[in-house]
Amino acid sequence: MTKKTLLVLALAAVGGLASGLVHADTLKKIKDSGSATMGVRESSGALSYTLGDGKFVGYHVEICQKVLADVQKSLGLAKLDVKYQPVTSQNRIPLVQNGTVDIECGSTTNNAARQKDVAFAVTTFVEEVRIAVKANSGITGIAQLNGKSVATTTGTTSVQTLRKNERATGVDFKEVFGKDHADSFLLLESGRADAFVMDGAILAGNIAKAKNPADFKIVGEVLAVEPIAIMIRKDDPAFKKAVDDSIMAQMKSGDIAKTWSKWFEQPIPPANVKVGMPVNDNTKAAWATPNDNPAESYAKK
Repeated sequence: MTKKTLLVLALAAVGGLASGLVHADTLKKIKDSGSATMGVRESSGALSYTLGDGKFVGYHVEICQKVLADVQKSLGLAKLDVKYQPVTSQNRIPLVQNGTVDIECGSTTNNAARQKDVAFAVTTFVEEVRIAVKANSGITGIAQLNGKSVATTTGTTSVQTLRKNERATGVDFKEVFGKDHADSFLLLESGRADAFVMDGAILAGNIAKAKNPADFKIVGEVLAVEPIAIMIRKDDPAFKKAVDDSIMAQMKSGDIAKTWSKWFEQPIPPANVKVGMPVNDNTKAAWATPNDNPAESYAKK
């Protein structure tokens, strides 16, 4: 064992710093290995989901595929092996930090707390947190959640957002957790939860894939407006610039709008149903003026 190896192991033992040092230069890592690992979600609506057999698709997955194609070109690689690593709300940030995932292409909100641990590319979608219920439930908003069970996904901020909403004052509900978004939707579908609070795109995507989509609806007020972005390692300005440049080129050319339409306004696999979600004005503004501002900057508006 060399002194260098011992040093790396020592750093790993003290706060996990080794991963940050080893992988701080993501472009070099990709060039040397000829591969890049994309963090993907299994049930994040049309943003990122699985078709099974290791196949992942969606709006953010396609954007990231184009980013990595641009990185491959800039590095002069004849071939780039793109690996897909499923992540969850709980482990997505650690897996980016420790180098397991090079670029996370799921449904992650860019906020000030997370910016202390990771970096975000320019915002690709501005989300609206909403409430999904069964169509015959009689629930039309926050007030009707009193005494009800509300599902959310472990590791997300949606129920915290609901509790902070001024209309939730005096509303007492029980929180139930799904391990991922599909599991949370199943809690609603099976009647173990009366509502599912989550990003609207994720709700719409899961409803579209339900056995009977008409049995569900999205109701009530917009609980929060949150910028959703592709996540990368912190303190790696060269890779962030490469990712941002690719995404901004997609915005400028109008390609990102076509990608949105493909996944949110056209029939998508596996059932070939439409999510039916036109792009909102906040997202259009983020495309027109690219930025990586955290959610807190939206709350001030």
